[in-house]
Amino acid sequence: MSEPASISSGIAARYAKAVFELAKESNAIAALEGDVATLSTALSESDDLKALISSPVYSREELEAAITAIAKKAGLTDFVSSTLALMAQNRRLFALPQLVAALSALLAEERGEVTAEVVSAKALTKTQATKLAKTLSEKFGKDVNINATVDESLIGGLVVKVGSKMIDTSIASKLNSLQNAMKEVG
Repeated sequence: MSEPASISSGIAARYAKAVFELAKESNAIAALEGDVATLSTALSESDDLKALISSPVYSREELEAAITAIAKKAGLTDFVSSTLALMAQNRRLFALPQLVAALSALLAEERGEVTAEVVSAKALTKTQATKLAKTLSEKFGKDVNINATVDESLIGGLVVKVGSKMIDTSIASKLNSLQNAMKEVG
């Protein structure tokens, strides 16, 4: 992970833990899930929001006013709105995407779920995804959500990441291993 990305993740993790604890104390986990979904959608669909959170030209006051207005219009809970305003005051809005990801992970953990990042050479069929989720659920003892992406450079097979564990059965990695073994012999 690059240094700026790890800094953003660290900042986001601290805000996420605080927001999550506030929601838990207030019995507002369901409301927090709604807020996370709203923010995730807004970040993926609004180029203006992405520009706002990453632009250094706005003052702290302008950022706070803008993010507060966005939070109010989106109907976010008070503790999420307050956190976003605090992030704006501290010039930390650039970590908003990582905050959403960290909150999603905390909410999934609360539900007893884990997310598997699956990269395959071809798109997985519904049957394959269901079978893979079942197999991973048995291995990890939790419900598994699959986040599937396609990378044709794998040639075939899968790369599965669950937490800090990675299983690489791709043909590309096997070819690389074979190539390295051939270099050692010759």
